Amino acid sequence: MTLSTLIAEPWADYGLVDSGNGRKLERYGPYRFIRPEPQALWAPASEDWQAHAEFVPGSDEEGGGRWYLNDRSLPQSWPLSWNEVRFSASCTPFRHLGFFPDMAPVWGWMRGRLEGMEAPSAMNLFGYTGVGTLALAASGAQMVHVDASKKSVASARENAALSGMSEHPIRWITDDAQKFVAREVRRGRRYDGIILDPPKYGRGPDGEVWRLEEDLPPLIANCRQLLDENSRFLFLTVYAVRMSALAIGELLKQAFAGLPGTVECGELAVREEGRGLLLPTAIWARWSR
Repeated sequence: MTLSTLIAEPWADYGLVDSGNGRKLERYGPYRFIRPEPQALWAPASEDWQAHAEFVPGSDEEGGGRWYLNDRSLPQSWPLSWNEVRFSASCTPFRHLGFFPDMAPVWGWMRGRLEGMEAPSAMNLFGYTGVGTLALAASGAQMVHVDASKKSVASARENAALSGMSEHPIRWITDDAQKFVAREVRRGRRYDGIILDPPKYGRGPDGEVWRLEEDLPPLIANCRQLLDENSRFLFLTVYAVRMSALAIGELLKQAFAGLPGTVECGELAVREEGRGLLLPTAIWARWSR
């Protein structure tokens, strides 16, 4: 199986300004932020980083940490956009800023797979703040957005309103992804596309425990039952785990052996402004036809 890299290029509201020495400097609209980045093993282009805030990780292996503001005028949230999708950015307790910019090439690729279909249906599992959901909804897809966090689903709804898409055909579901997909299988539902971005570890709304290595294979098996020979894609991304892209590629290859199409895998990366250096961020695997 050939590995390939999907590269997020800078755009008006986001850019990787510099990286190195285990950190990265990014711009989110008019503001700049410093975050830890273990894969930035090289030296930065500049030693003089000016940022509005910096996330400093905790000392324990479980993560943790906090934001330190260098500019007290930094708003609690501010609007950004990707093409016609508008959404809010903010400094979250989990070091993220409300969306994952390295997913931009994935959003574009999925829209291309559904192009030309009349009212295609797609599902976003572990949908977070819904930027991927809205990227597909904006191109005409009927969406199902699933996340176990009420707060994330509420943020996704707010982003839909910000994008002028409150009336789009989107089902907002606060539920455990495993349980919801299993119910969709029992209901005999089908989809034209599925995107899933599972965490390494998580809990559902009723205390359900998610462990990636244990729970991903049965979830993929159920997702496969929601797709058929007329479906267009399943896209899986995995962050922050000691796992190879080849591993999740082979998982999809086995699960989709009965369907025509192609299984591919590789890495996500963000291109640094200036030097053009590629910063790897995640691994991915996809089935498409």
